[in-house]
Amino acid sequence: IDFKGVNMVINYDLPTSAVEYIHRIGRTGRAGHRGKAVTFFTEDDKPLLRSIANVIQRAGCPVPDYIKHLPKLQSKQKKKFIKKPLTRESICTTPKCFLKRGKRKMKTTKENIKEKKKVKENKQGSKLQTASES
Repeated sequence: IDFKGVNMVINYDLPTSAVEYIHRIGRTGRAGHRGKAVTFFTEDDKPLLRSIANVIQRAGCPVPDYIKHLPKLQSKQKKKFIKKPLTRESICTTPKCFLKRGKRKMKTTKENIKEKKKVKENKQGSKLQTASES
């Protein structure tokens, strides 16, 4: 899929390989246009950083020295990360006020559904009573 006009990509989790990184950031800067990519990483991601940093450096972008000097990932470790990526807590970019508002709506919707069911059951119960009385 080609999205026109994408000028920035944000990776909230570090891709497990350089190929995956290239694929993700490839959405930006197409057809001669410039683009930016921001990738967040944690201490747990350090083993994966060096291969991605090499790709960034080959593209002519600056890479901090501490990343260049990280130990090289062994092939067994690489396969392990590809098969089973790091598990993380989910990240939510929705402001808390919107989430609270949504929960309130869900509660009222659920309450409305329960009330409608009760009304329906009461109507059906009263119909059964009148049918059995006659």
